[in-house]
Amino acid sequence: MSRFIDVPHAMLPADTLDALLEVFVTRQGYDTTDVVTDMHDWVRELRRQLERGELLIVHDLQTELTEVMTLTQWKSFGRQIGDDEEEGD
Repeated sequence: MSRFIDVPHAMLPADTLDALLEVFVTRQGYDTTDVVTDMHDWVRELRRQLERGELLIVHDLQTELTEVMTLTQWKSFGRQIGDDEEEGD
């Protein structure tokens, strides 16, 4: 069984997705104090990145946490898009 499951972002309620993206923004050190670019702007940009496949929503079965990962982070775990819970029994 795989440790990570790719969660389609379109399946998440909007408020849940926004909360995950806000955590990602603060964890990645984005400047949320800038008057021009606030948290809502960052969340909108991250939603676009999700649509383009540059970010993924991933559930970790080991830690039971769900978070946002960049495609680079996902690949660092030796994963490819489509590698999820169905890996031979």
